[in-house]
Amino acid sequence: MMRASPARIALYVISALVLVFLIIPVLIIAPISFSSARFLTFPPPSFSLRWYQQYFSNSAWMQATRVTLTVALLTVVIATPFGAAAAYAISQSKLRIMRLIHMALLLPLVVPIIITAVGIFFVYAKVGLVATMPGLVLANVMLGLPYVVISVLAGLQSFDPAQEMVARSLGMNRLRSFFAVTLPQIKSSVVAGGIFAFISAMDETIIALFISGGQYQPLTKRMFTALRDEIDPTIAAISTLMTAASFMLVLAATARQKGNAYGKSLANDAL
Repeated sequence: MMRASPARIALYVISALVLVFLIIPVLIIAPISFSSARFLTFPPPSFSLRWYQQYFSNSAWMQATRVTLTVALLTVVIATPFGAAAAYAISQSKLRIMRLIHMALLLPLVVPIIITAVGIFFVYAKVGLVATMPGLVLANVMLGLPYVVISVLAGLQSFDPAQEMVARSLGMNRLRSFFAVTLPQIKSSVVAGGIFAFISAMDETIIALFISGGQYQPLTKRMFTALRDEIDPTIAAISTLMTAASFMLVLAATARQKGNAYGKSLANDAL
């Protein structure tokens, strides 16, 4: 029986500490959301569902929820096909400009979000998109595109392009061969990219603070505003629901990726 080296033990310990550090806020917020106390109190003196009822019965919170879900869904509808098309073009082309386009598409992940938010605000102020639904959607599409591009590129790396070439040699054009041959084999990567774009749009806060307003305020901005006015466990209840939704979506994306990899391994074994 092999003994773990001190370096590996130290790595395990550090990894466990990092995971605990990341999980602690959830372990605190979730119990607070079920508190019966009037203010944020940990540990809660007793448990109640009153703050979840407060959330679902409040018209302002429901309006913000509708805005958030609408923006997130429209972001997926727009970012997923554009991101998949961009990833396909990047993987197929050998031109140097494609490398520059690839870098440009990934810039939202590199540039500090506050700088991006300020830039978007000044552009929107000139074209009249501040506090509008199209403005929110376009900003979140820009932030969601990198996740789709990265996910689809990962799927294309495990795809044999010779299969598409065979389809094209049999008379299919490039578009038809992509939809008939390539897309069915990378659909899990496309769906995973769409899921991460949805999560990004649902959780985005900084840009929402700059460009949203009026009736078009997503949940994140509404929560931030509520923190300034009155702190009650309703915010903890909403945070718990959003965390649970994001966690379930990530699990769904991971499951699809693993299922796709397992299916490909079975197909290779059969061949």
